[in-house]
Amino acid sequence: MRKLYIITGAAGHLGSTIIRKFCSEDCIIRGLILPGEKEEFPGRVSYFHGDVTVPDSLEPIFSGTDGYETYVMHTAGIISIGGNDGSKLYDVNVTGTENIITKCIEHGVSRMLYVSSVHAIPERKGQVISEISSFLSDDVEGGYAKTKAAATEAVIEAAKLGLLDAVVVQPSGIIGPYDSGHHHLVQLVKMYIGGKLPAGVDGGYDFVDVRDVAEGCLKALRKGRTGECYILSNRYITIRELLEKVREKTGGKRKICLPLWVARLFEPLFRLVSMLTHTRPLYTSYALSTIAGNVHFSHLKATRELGYKPRDFSMTLSDTVAWLKGEA
Repeated sequence: MRKLYIITGAAGHLGSTIIRKFCSEDCIIRGLILPGEKEEFPGRVSYFHGDVTVPDSLEPIFSGTDGYETYVMHTAGIISIGGNDGSKLYDVNVTGTENIITKCIEHGVSRMLYVSSVHAIPERKGQVISEISSFLSDDVEGGYAKTKAAATEAVIEAAKLGLLDAVVVQPSGIIGPYDSGHHHLVQLVKMYIGGKLPAGVDGGYDFVDVRDVAEGCLKALRKGRTGECYILSNRYITIRELLEKVREKTGGKRKICLPLWVARLFEPLFRLVSMLTHTRPLYTSYALSTIAGNVHFSHLKATRELGYKPRDFSMTLSDTVAWLKGEA
């Protein structure tokens, strides 16, 4: 039976990278995009305009799947470092995921993969963070983390009840080529290359290549155990180290990195500058709190069960810089 893949968030950084992986396979690909979003692979992918928060708009992409082995990869979502509990964030990340679950059950898909986030896992001070089996939004801080925790629990619950064969992946901070700065971490590199980054900050995060996450998604879809979560991370790297590596590859200027207490004092100024320049603020209160916390994640389970192997981070930065400079 021929395989059919439905990818939500098909115009996003991860969604489009997953599609790149599928393009050489003998399969049918359907991509869900919002009205006005670019159809990146029109000759290979059948694009459907829809909104995960509007159930009726999802029916066309799920229709006509009889006779196919159908898999759904739900990557659509809002990534927020604002730390607020906006209704749109909840509608897309939680209600939207619940709508996708319902459609998967109604149409009898073979398996659903949900792209959650390591933010859905409670912070454990002084420990390397690994997978957990249940999620409560009250256990995590910030609107984004709370919505991802609630959505992840909804997927796992559907799997536990036997309503849906589903598996969950939880990437750390995604960076890499094929994005022009829409993603926050790629935006950081782009601003540095363009001379628009005023300074770095102390602290760091676990950064992972979008191509490794895409490969991890495919491996989880095919090998992951039903109802299980798999962390797709790489390694912890400081913002200072990241900027220094980018400087080495571009010949740019060395940037100072502000102590976190100084960055917190300047956070209102960062927001004002972002408003005036019509750009997203990078150093929000939530972002500063995140990079100051415990952000050491283990991908041992994904490596052991899926064969997940993230690449060297220097290669990721080289390819990201080349992509942003139009050399790739």
